Amino acid sequence: MGKLDGKIALITGASRGIGRAVALEFAREGADVILVARTVGALEALDDEIKQETGREALLVPLDITDFDGIDRLGAALYEKYGKLDILVGNAGYLGILSPVAHIAPKDWDSLLDINLTANFRLIRSMESLLKQSDAGRALFVSSGVAHKNRAYWAGYAMSKAALEVLVRTWAEEMKITNIKANLVNPGPMRTAMRAKAVPGEDPEKLPHPKEIAPMFVELCSEEFSETGQLFDFKEWKEK
Repeated sequence: MGKLDGKIALITGASRGIGRAVALEFAREGADVILVARTVGALEALDDEIKQETGREALLVPLDITDFDGIDRLGAALYEKYGKLDILVGNAGYLGILSPVAHIAPKDWDSLLDINLTANFRLIRSMESLLKQSDAGRALFVSSGVAHKNRAYWAGYAMSKAALEVLVRTWAEEMKITNIKANLVNPGPMRTAMRAKAVPGEDPEKLPHPKEIAPMFVELCSEEFSETGQLFDFKEWKEK
């Protein structure tokens, strides 16, 4: 019996990296997974792997996370299909250009806000009523350690993640009278395409693989986990 048996879980940025690893782990633990990403081929490949490993079928949603009306349509479609949502994982993210503050192009600034902040606001707005229909609604969003550091050239990404943390913590406070628990995860350095872009000279083999963090997502999204409004660090979780 899996830890997420019977749960319906939506994961954004599911086609690669952390999102992909979490989707596989959730399916192994018995969840019906709804996979959101832009790349149809990568979603189909992940679905094939889930079928092969677990015998389960995923619901594939090819969607650009900045299609905010599309997020609303997805919420309506999930209501028609399931009537609820048990788990929301806001994983999709955008590094942007590492640049001095005054040199950040306005379009890059807008993209950082759209993908890392506004898309998650729109997910909350569209999925809150569905999560309330769950006996134990769980929402988990991916942040970053740079949100708490003043690291040169990282202002855009750090700003968007810091704002995400305030958004999620505030929402968690509002949801305290409901069954919804909302938290954040700081993965730290991890073997992902985003990390390779940010630190191109780094040896990826020395970093944790995304599959190593996936069990942490299972724990934080389980019915038994009752904390809310918190930021959890993968390194600390691994050392427990």
